[in-house]
Amino acid sequence: MDRTVLVTGGSGALGGSIVRCFRRDGYQTAFTYNTRKERAESLAAETGAAPFRADLTNAAQVREAVRQVIERFGRIDVVVNNAGLTQVMPFALIEEEDWDAILAANLKTMFLVTREAARGMVARKSGVIINIGSLAGHRLLEVPVHYATAKAGVSGFTVSLAKELSRYNIRVNSVVPGLLDDGVGRMVPEKELAEYIRYCAAGRPGKTLEAAEVVVFLASDRAAYINAQNIFVDGGI
Repeated sequence: MDRTVLVTGGSGALGGSIVRCFRRDGYQTAFTYNTRKERAESLAAETGAAPFRADLTNAAQVREAVRQVIERFGRIDVVVNNAGLTQVMPFALIEEEDWDAILAANLKTMFLVTREAARGMVARKSGVIINIGSLAGHRLLEVPVHYATAKAGVSGFTVSLAKELSRYNIRVNSVVPGLLDDGVGRMVPEKELAEYIRYCAAGRPGKTLEAAEVVVFLASDRAAYINAQNIFVDGGI
């Protein structure tokens, strides 16, 4: 396969699973990381995917990372906006700096990366963009307010961009994982974990691989008629 995918936040738990699935399916795979250099190098050695370091809240660094990916692979056919950040903080204690940092990490990064990568897609009139949301932005859950706000914004970004880019044959969807057993899921207190499992039809947290498989499906031609959707992977909440 000569299709190229760029996965942001590839050194995280879900990002790593997404990278592995795309490589398994034969995609030329690039991923970004920021501070987790050792994990990025380990993932690259394991999968053959290409790591690119960038602070995705910095427009100049995003522009350079996308340029490097295109220089190496020739084009970007699929973008997976997976990079994100959370912070466990009661609403009354959230400072303005905290609010700005969480919205930047989860929304500004998505805007900057998509803007750079979509230009080539528009020129070719072909492409797929997949945004990673969270159940925190859609359900009544005990989660940090600034994180839930940011993840709710993923849905608006997805459907609006899908409409605008549909004239260029570019599909835009989001995957909305529920509680997963790795990554951010490890930060969930026992009380909230037990409550989630109680109301989850599957009776357990999800696996990062289960969410990653949906991402790879949405990138494929098998999902050609799926657009502007939030696909929930939450075990049934």
